[in-house]
Amino acid sequence: MLSRMKLLSSKLERWSPLAAPATNPAGSSALWTFPSVLLASMMIAWAAEAAQFLMSQGLALAILAWLQTLPEFAVEFVIAWERKVDLMTANLTGSLRLLVGLGWPLIYATAAFFHRRKTRQPLREIVLEDEHAVEVVGLATPIVYFFIIAIKRSLTVFDSVVLMVIYFAYLFVLQRIPPQAEEKIEELELIPRTIMTSRRWIRNSSIIGLFLGGGAILYFVAAPFFHSMLALATAIGVSQFVFIQWVSPFLSEFPEKVSALYWAKSVKNAPLALMNMVSSNINQWTMLAAMLPVVYSIRMGAITAIPFDKHQELEIVLTIAQSLLGLILLINMRFSCFEAVLLFALWLIQFVFSTVTPSESYLSIHLIVAVLYFVWSGVEIGRMLFGNRDFVAFKTFARLCRQQIFPK
Repeated sequence: MLSRMKLLSSKLERWSPLAAPATNPAGSSALWTFPSVLLASMMIAWAAEAAQFLMSQGLALAILAWLQTLPEFAVEFVIAWERKVDLMTANLTGSLRLLVGLGWPLIYATAAFFHRRKTRQPLREIVLEDEHAVEVVGLATPIVYFFIIAIKRSLTVFDSVVLMVIYFAYLFVLQRIPPQAEEKIEELELIPRTIMTSRRWIRNSSIIGLFLGGGAILYFVAAPFFHSMLALATAIGVSQFVFIQWVSPFLSEFPEKVSALYWAKSVKNAPLALMNMVSSNINQWTMLAAMLPVVYSIRMGAITAIPFDKHQELEIVLTIAQSLLGLILLINMRFSCFEAVLLFALWLIQFVFSTVTPSESYLSIHLIVAVLYFVWSGVEIGRMLFGNRDFVAFKTFARLCRQQIFPK
């Protein structure tokens, strides 16, 4: 087993540009690697948005979210291959916190802006559909499991297996409950709409070509993109951890946010846009995290756990706290203006003070924000226990289970 893993490691290093070591990395290479990753992300996003109409209804949103995060997988593969444990944590936690702290509030803000412009009335909240209870409940399991990972301060191949099981169980449930609301072709952006209204052979060729083209760009650019970020961070005097935590996921998730904001222009599709982000959260908590110890072990030539130091542990706990709060806020199947504003404010605080390194006593901005997340979560749980906030998502999910997943 050990010799096979070492052989696989040597083959990957020899033949895969993703696993190739850096050669004279320079910050100036960001001038072509950054746009290349952005272009690849856009190509994959366009293909994914068109392809969602060619697959089963129940899986469309989850598959779309997975395909849109392929650039994030490529970057994380490179980081894990180079055994940079601190940067693995930075990229994973940064991408998750961007989705909840920036992505969710942006969806609400976009929907609210266009709602006011159309009706002259404020949008008080985004109301989810019943079938969206699957995504809300689906977010709970990986968050709970990551508490265990944080406590044992390591990520192992066994955790990878558990996280993959969680994700495929989520897909199984999702495909048993087809959503009632779906995006229509005329609501797509220009390029995917043009693809879907073309002749069949042009449509299929365009989708395949965009996937292959975007994938090829990522295959050859992911490693130099990662190294250019490190070089640029050093050149401008910014922590590499911070640069990988925020710049990398922002670029790789940019097309996904553009698509979601495009949907959010219509209040009717705002829940769909929000669930697209939630599906990405689930995908990254499970499959993206599961990939890391597998790649890391192959690179090491033996099954090896990824250890976390106190800084990385704090980053993970902070990310768990934020996602836990996001989950609790969606349990009533509504997302209000107040919730969007406070989620953004707490994310902005940690972003602005992201260069503050946690001290040994954990007296840091990140710890304070994590505590605030947990306190807010506790308040909302208390409101639910005293009847001021309902467990709508779990009740709806239970009903859907009885009616569609495991009907008698």
